[in-house]
Amino acid sequence: MNRTWLLAPLAALALALGGCGHTDEEMAAKQREIDKLSADLKAAKQQIADDQAKYGEARNQLDKMRDDLKRAGIGLEKSQQDAQRLAQALAEYKQRAEQLAIIEARFRELRKKLDKLNSIGLKVAVRNNRMVIQLPGDILFDSGKDALRPQGNEVLAQVAEVIRGDKDLSSRYFLVAGHTDNAPYPRGGPFKDNWGLSLARARQVLLYLIAEPKPGKDGKAQGGGLSPIRWAAAGYGEQDPAAGTIASQAKEEMQKNRRVELVVQPNVEEMLNLDTIR
Repeated sequence: MNRTWLLAPLAALALALGGCGHTDEEMAAKQREIDKLSADLKAAKQQIADDQAKYGEARNQLDKMRDDLKRAGIGLEKSQQDAQRLAQALAEYKQRAEQLAIIEARFRELRKKLDKLNSIGLKVAVRNNRMVIQLPGDILFDSGKDALRPQGNEVLAQVAEVIRGDKDLSSRYFLVAGHTDNAPYPRGGPFKDNWGLSLARARQVLLYLIAEPKPGKDGKAQGGGLSPIRWAAAGYGEQDPAAGTIASQAKEEMQKNRRVELVVQPNVEEMLNLDTIR
């Protein structure tokens, strides 16, 4: 409030009072007017002080609101970034889940195709997260030998026919894995130890599967005719038993462990848990 208009009347009254005589009633009226103007001036000063205090409080609140908005803006930006990262992670997870579903369906179909071999007494199984075709060693070889028996040739010819006749199977990579039981290898034998025997047997199976089919003495085609660039051989000796343990095997367990496995090698994008399709 402007105090000038209050000071001017007070000055005028003072001059008036000092310049000429007045009655007591007039003097009392003038004094009442002075008192009222003084009270108004005091009230105006108090109003100004109150207004200044409210103005300062309002400024403080405004500054606080600006700080709060600034902090809220930073928090909102971080939340938006987190939401974007979460959305991206969910999209990637969904894409990976869809890929795995396709891969799993592919392996189920592969398992279905290989199940045809059950009709000739072979077993298709999942071991160590790999799909394998198990070939009993006693059908393929005589004890301690690596030469294929006639019955073994027939079995391998049928296996090769199934693989060769399917586009998906024939385009895959395989590992021929030889295995023995835990019986000690005879001293002085040509293969030195069970490692050597298992590897020699795996090699013979491999050579048959990749050989060009030719008529044998019995008139049947000998050789699987499979692509050699997709096949490899390995020998595990007694170190990977399918039954029992390395140290302890019953007679029937030893028979199960004398085997050759054709291991279907997964592609890099097919590295998933195959136990789900047992």
